[in-house]
Amino acid sequence: MGRTHRSRAPRPSRATLPALDPPPQTILDWLTLRFPRIPRETWHSRMRRGLVTEPGGHRLTPQSPYRPHLQILYYREVVAEPAPLGKIEILHTDDHLVVADKPPFLPVTPGGPHVRSCLLYRLEEMLGIEGLAPAHRLDRGTSGVVLFVRRREERKAYGALFAHRRIERTYQALAEVPEKPSERTFHVASHIARGTPFFRMAEVDGEPNAWTDVELLRWRSGQGRFELRPASGKQHQLRLHMARLGWPILGDRLYPHLLPEAPIDPSSPLRLVAKRLRFVDPVTGTERCFESPRDPADL
Repeated sequence: MGRTHRSRAPRPSRATLPALDPPPQTILDWLTLRFPRIPRETWHSRMRRGLVTEPGGHRLTPQSPYRPHLQILYYREVVAEPAPLGKIEILHTDDHLVVADKPPFLPVTPGGPHVRSCLLYRLEEMLGIEGLAPAHRLDRGTSGVVLFVRRREERKAYGALFAHRRIERTYQALAEVPEKPSERTFHVASHIARGTPFFRMAEVDGEPNAWTDVELLRWRSGQGRFELRPASGKQHQLRLHMARLGWPILGDRLYPHLLPEAPIDPSSPLRLVAKRLRFVDPVTGTERCFESPRDPADL
């Protein structure tokens, strides 16, 4: 029998073990809990092959005890990686930033069956560079503008734009809207927390921690085009808020109802595009504006 070909990320991912009560007995126990879709046997094999280490290179074994606040490095690996879907367009590059336009179905960083074919590593291969870091994330299904930082010492400054809401983000989405709304603008506020299963988010009782301004740009034949301007950056915020208005984004398989898992259908993408990023550059002091050429109707 021939040797199984594995696809492995070119660089390790990083995690810090949280303080838990009660704590897991071993690091292997925590990895199994943290990544429920990856079998325990897979993590056991990776640890035996030296793919889980401390930053200094010390190998962690399946018997290594759990130590809160310990930082670990681990290589993502899959037996079979799907072929990349969609075209990546590089919108801008300079000494500080790389700005790309992401197609749907492509994760920004390694995740699920994608390790080498994620946007991060494909960009590094296209440009012949290493060490890029995303300043923010887009969902795998969302298309549009993604900002990457070239210099390690500048990552914190660009990341703070998003963490402290000093960046203007504009999205466009298509949704089924059976009747023409009587209003054109809406403000949605809710408290978003981790839902069930683990990859979904949920709106729960509590003080709002997520805010979105929604504007209907056009309504035609039961379909609406919307501009979305989030004032916060909670995971799946726009998808949840559109579902709350009663107009879930076309192609959304998570909200308002979780649909059965199915193979990717390139003809039915999530019709959500991160259209524009506008900000004052924290390193150069210049005003920046990057815009995606994608149209949610043409995905």
